[in-house]
This record gives sequence, C-alpha cells and structure tokens, in this order.
Amino acid sequence: MTQSILKKALPLESPLTMPRAPLHRSRARLLGRNGRIGKALARYSMRLFLLIITFLGSAYGAWEMKGVISTGETTPLQIIFLCLFTLNFAWIMFALCQSILGFLRIVIFRNLKPVETTGPLTMKTAILLPVYNEEPNRISVAIQAMADALATKAPGRFDFFILSDSTHLDAWIHEEAVFRDLIQTAPQSCPVYYRHRRENTERKAGNIGDWVSRWGGAYDAMTILDADSIMSAKTLVTMTRRLEASPEIGLIQSIPGIVFAGSLYARLQQFANRCYGPIYASGLASWHGLSSNFWGHNAIIRVKAFAESAGLPKLPGSPPFGGHILSHDFAEAAFLRRAGWGVRLDADLEESFEESPPSLLDVIIRDRRWCQGNFQHIKLLFAKGMHPCSRMHFATGILSYLTAPIWFLLVLVGLILAAQVAFSQPEYFAEPSLFPTWPVFDSERAVRLFIISMGVLLVPKVLGWLAILLSWRKMKGFGGPILVTFNVLFETLMSALYAPIMMLSQTKIVISILSGRDAGWQPQRRADGQVPFWDVVRAHIWHTLIGIGLAGIVAWISFPLFLWLSPITLGLVLSIPLSWLSGQQGFGKLLGWLNVLRTPENKKAPEILQIVENAMTKSENTLAKIDPSPTLLRFHQDPHFAKWHAVQLDRPEGSASKDMSDALLTALAKTDREADPERLAEWLTPEQTKALVGHAPYFKKIT
Repeated sequence: MTQSILKKALPLESPLTMPRAPLHRSRARLLGRNGRIGKALARYSMRLFLLIITFLGSAYGAWEMKGVISTGETTPLQIIFLCLFTLNFAWIMFALCQSILGFLRIVIFRNLKPVETTGPLTMKTAILLPVYNEEPNRISVAIQAMADALATKAPGRFDFFILSDSTHLDAWIHEEAVFRDLIQTAPQSCPVYYRHRRENTERKAGNIGDWVSRWGGAYDAMTILDADSIMSAKTLVTMTRRLEASPEIGLIQSIPGIVFAGSLYARLQQFANRCYGPIYASGLASWHGLSSNFWGHNAIIRVKAFAESAGLPKLPGSPPFGGHILSHDFAEAAFLRRAGWGVRLDADLEESFEESPPSLLDVIIRDRRWCQGNFQHIKLLFAKGMHPCSRMHFATGILSYLTAPIWFLLVLVGLILAAQVAFSQPEYFAEPSLFPTWPVFDSERAVRLFIISMGVLLVPKVLGWLAILLSWRKMKGFGGPILVTFNVLFETLMSALYAPIMMLSQTKIVISILSGRDAGWQPQRRADGQVPFWDVVRAHIWHTLIGIGLAGIVAWISFPLFLWLSPITLGLVLSIPLSWLSGQQGFGKLLGWLNVLRTPENKKAPEILQIVENAMTKSENTLAKIDPSPTLLRFHQDPHFAKWHAVQLDRPEGSASKDMSDALLTALAKTDREADPERLAEWLTPEQTKALVGHAPYFKKIT
C-alpha cells in the first residue's frame, strides 16, 4: 500500500461562517432589479392569470355543485360537502392553470435560455453528494462517469465530495471500501473526496451545513446531488456558467428526469415525469420568476449566499411540528429569497436525472417523512419577511398532503348524503315548517359537473401528450403517435387505480402526524422494489377491507352510485396485488420489452447514462459486496484497509471529548482482556463495536 493511498481523503479545511437564520426577519430587496421591467411585467401577468383563472374556475365549480346537491334549502351536511368539493376542485384547477402556462411557453413562446458566460470557467464548484446508508457501488459508478467527463470538459473547476451520514456500521465500512477505490481512480483534475460524519445531526441539512462551515470558503458554488442523481458534464458546466453570468442569483434548480426505472411503479413515474413533467415545470417557471423553489438536489447554489442566509433555525416545540426542519429545501430557498438572492427554476436544462422509488410501499415510506417536513412549514408560512411566492410554496406543499384526507372526507360525506336521499323519509313535524327539508340532487347537472371535473383533472395529461405530438423529435423519442397515445391511456388507467390507495395511505400519514408521532429519517431504497408477498398483505389488508366495505355500502345505497365510485373501490379492493406488482422487476422488464411506458431515454439514452449503465452491467459480478464476516475481523484480515480507515476517521476540531463514551470505554476494556479478534467480535455489543471502529488509536494495535 503506497503512502498516497493512506493520505486523508479530504482537502485542507477552509472555514466559512454559517449562522442560523432567525425565523423572523425583514425581507431584503432583490439584487439586480434594474433593467428587468419587461420580465417583471410578464411574470406578474402570469401570476395574475394563475390567480384569476383558478379563482373563477373554482367559483364556477362551487356554484355548479351547489346547484347539484340542493334545489331548495341547503342543509349543514351539504354545506360541508360543498366546502370539501371546492377545496379539491380549486387544487386541480390550480394544476390545470399551471399546465396551460407551461404548454403555451413550450409550444408557442418556447423556453428562453438564460444568459451564460463564455470562455473558461472562473468559478470553483464543489459537487456534494450526501449519502445515508446507501448501496455505494451504483454511486461510485455514477461519480466516476461524471468526474471523468468533467476532467475533460472543465479540468480543475470541479471537485466531488461524498458526505456520508451512514449510521449502520456495515454500511459505513462497506462504503469506505468502495469509495477508497473510487478516490484512487478519479482524475486529478476532478478529484473525489470522502467524509463520514460521526453523528448525523440535523440529517441532510446538517450534513450540507457541516461541509459549508468547514470547506465552503474554498468554493464559489456547490452543486447538490442525491445518491441516485446523475448529471452530464454539459449540464453541470451550463449551470455554473449561468450562475457566473447572474451575480444576483443564489440558486438555480434543474428539472430532474426519472431514469433507470425497472419496476412497474417506477416506469409509471418515469413516463409521467417525461410526458407531463415538462409542461408542468415550464408552468412553474413562468410564474416563479426569481422567487422559485428548491427540491433538495440537482441544483447549483452560490456558497456565500447560502452560508449568509440559509442556516436553518430550530423550530420551537418538539417533533413532529417542531425541532430540526426535515424538508429543508423549501426553507432554504425561502431564506435565500428573503435575503435578496434570486432563486430560479431553469426548465430548459436537459440531462439532469434521478431515479424513482421502485414500489408503492417505498413511495409511502418516503411520503411519511415528506409529509411531516411539509407540515413543519406551517410555522414558516407566517414567518416575517417571506416573499409571497415562498409562502405559496409552503402552502402548496402542505396542501399536497391535506388533499388526501379532504378527498376521503368528500367521499364519506357524499355517501351519507346519498344514503339520506335513498332511505330518509321527510319528517313533517320535526320543525315548525309547512314543508319538509331533505337533500335533493339535480342529476342532470351532476353529470355535467362530473364531466367538467374529469376534464380539469385530465387536461394537463392531454396537454403533455399534445406537446409531444407537436414536436417530431419528442414524438419519435416516445415511439410515434400511436405508441405514445396508448401509453398515456395506460398510465392514466394505472394511476387511477393507485390513486385511492395513496389517498388512504396519506390520510393515515396525516392522522399519524397530527397525533404527534415523529417519523424519523429512514434510508431510501433505490433499485430493487420487490417486497415479500405477505409483507404486502400486512401493509394493505386494511385498504382491501375498506374497499370491500365501501363497495358493499354503495351498492346497497344505489347501483348507479356504485358504478360511479367503482374506480375508487376497485383500486382499494385490488390494493394487495397492485402493490405487489408495483415492485416486480420481471414485470417491469416485460413492459420494457413491449415498449409500454417507453420514454426517449429508453430508445437512446444520453451518453452519461450509457456510460453508467454499461459500467454497472460489466461490473455486476465483480462489485464489492458487504462482507458477511464481523467488521473487526475485516480490519484484522486487511491491515492496509485498517490503516486507511484509521486515517479517514474524521474528527472536527473540538470533538475529541466525545470519544470517551461508555460504549467505547467498555469496548477498550474488553480489548485488553481478549486478544483473539474472533472471540472479541462475539463479545462486543453492536454499540461497542461501532464505538471501537470509530476510535483511531485502537488501529495502532492491529496494524
């Protein structure tokens, strides 16, 4: 083992102060406002269109529903139903208006490219990749591909940092073994660094904050990726040039496209992302302007701006509503904007990719954390100094989960009203009135409103489909007009079946959070979504029973109503097979072979994706696997790895006092009494083993 291999896998620290931002602060003027009158007028026009059309459409839907549910005096239950319907209708109307703006921008006005610098890059950019108990082989392959490309396209201007927050001992040591090889093979003009944090305080936000505080002073910008992110060198350089050309911008967010989908559910998400996503993203960009949002990854950030303004406050109270902010990205974008820095969504950026959770259960697990994080934003929603668009981002994030219980309540209240109409008899003497009061429905108006509601819900999909048909290049990538039309219909059908399952799951999540239960932070599965069948049964048996019960009640009340609600009840009744099928890789491969849910990347993937995929395929049988032997034995069997590991034990200044924990003291005492590593490994508890592995002096004894 050469001396170079044993050097610390980190550069010299360059500290940068990153104070916590106060929850309340006056808003600063947006930097670089001069000369933007035309763009500002266009932006305000888009916002006005969005608000007016959403309001008028929602008011029309509410008026029509009022006419449907009562032709006479309105009962309290009907008022509740009307309010729930109006909230749901306004939500889908808001989405419709954004898709219209996006369609017009793509098809008619085209996405205008922001200004970029030319010539050699002047900014030094760090590419940060936080990991948390992830499978490191796929990450290593992606970083190697991106680093090789950047070394050729912009040598010396980019550095990679793998920022590990892994808490599982086996995952930590396995990633060290994999990333050690990556660090040695990475090009010198685009080096790869690795740091493992001892404690994952504040989770991902704390992970990024730790890097900014210790190394941020050496870099002008940082591009944040997720563990499953891939970006081409062209896109990474373009984002940097755009940040260089706009000194008033603090953050530029790209639109990640979903790739490498293997299972049914991942392929559904991938197709929807590539078919409907562009018009929705362009719609967002049209009214966001310089007050856009941050989605936590595949974005470039000005380090100085981030350090000065985006240190997250600790919310008052305890979890799930207080404490450290889980959904940090929305908050960081809002704080940047409040400090006067522009936050922009560049919907024209291509070759920015991520992967989708592989199964329905994985999405539900992720939603639990996201929902809690979004509900924390209630305290930020009314914080002093927030830009109205930032408040809108917080509000839509909260509503994205509240719509599920609202929809569920709408169904329940509607059933009660239907039962009243079907079975209740007028009580002439219940009140001093000459006429009875009971719910009355206008069936003809109900059919018309149903058609309108379905139109509002489906038009964004139609616009995405139409935008593809109007572009020969896009249509060819999706397989031609017939195939893309079939796939839109198939995706719509499958999404309709999965929607009621997600409705009940998110309703349960909301109830759990409102009852005060903390979600914590679970690692995200990235690739294999196959779940044992009986685990699926246990997870979804309650969906099935509710679906059967709901279908039986509706059929008893009214057979026509049973037919109307069949998409909801059918999805719930079939929740177990649908969820099990969602993560099956074999079925996903069959769909791929049949070109079902095909996207342009399935036909001809960009070069960066081809490199990553080929590398994974070639090394599938040779990739490093987690060694099943006890961790301590691995170090005794491989002294060179033990030495390298000891050098990488990262200890920020002032943290040495934390080393002598009770677990470590006990572990050291056991090492003094037992010299045989096999017997010692059996004697140590998992906590003691982890403490010992994190204690550098111990490794002097075994190397």
